[in-house]
Amino acid sequence: MRWTCPLFLSACLSFSGPVAACDIALILAVDVSGSVDQNEYDIQMQGLAEALRDGAISEALVVREAAVQVIQWTGSGRHRVSVPWTRIKDFNDTDTLADVIEADPRIWRNFSTALGEAVQFAQGNFKQVPDCTRKVIDVSGDGRSNEGIRPPALHASLLADGIIVNGLAIEAYDKGLTEYFEKHLIVGPGAFAMRAAEFEDYPERIRRKLLREITKQLSEAEVPRKNGNL
Repeated sequence: MRWTCPLFLSACLSFSGPVAACDIALILAVDVSGSVDQNEYDIQMQGLAEALRDGAISEALVVREAAVQVIQWTGSGRHRVSVPWTRIKDFNDTDTLADVIEADPRIWRNFSTALGEAVQFAQGNFKQVPDCTRKVIDVSGDGRSNEGIRPPALHASLLADGIIVNGLAIEAYDKGLTEYFEKHLIVGPGAFAMRAAEFEDYPERIRRKLLREITKQLSEAEVPRKNGNL
């Protein structure tokens, strides 16, 4: 059963004043590189679906008339839209999007980690939603970029396009990955990286991350990383 929290949302949304049509275009970039097994892929997709069904998140998406897209990414030249732009006008839209994401089949299995290329691909996709005020790329991954363009090489063009890149570092195999994301991946005003110690932590962390991205509410425990601190 869906629950909503109008008082909570009112407090969150008040940070930015009146909400315009399509206040946020959000790209969810999911890691399907060779280090991610099928169970770990399923955890990511089911975690995303459950987060979208969360009452606070789904209501915030509706209020902000969000546009959401999902891409799968791995090695160089291997990045694809698996769920096209979906406009969120009501709760039926969020429920349908959650169902589609949960059933979204994996595209690749045994390739490297071209993190920069995934971001560059996502950057170009915002041209399809020019009416959206904020543009955010939400990158989840369990490894450092080891192929293709380096993520920092994109920072200038991302800033010029008004795009924010946030990261969720899954540290199952690399305990320094969050620091790497903070230094090399994230960019834009208020950009931040969050940590999931294991894939099992992903569902709870992505829920918190989406809530923070959509509402622009800042966590007391996690100070946002400004571009000047990269």
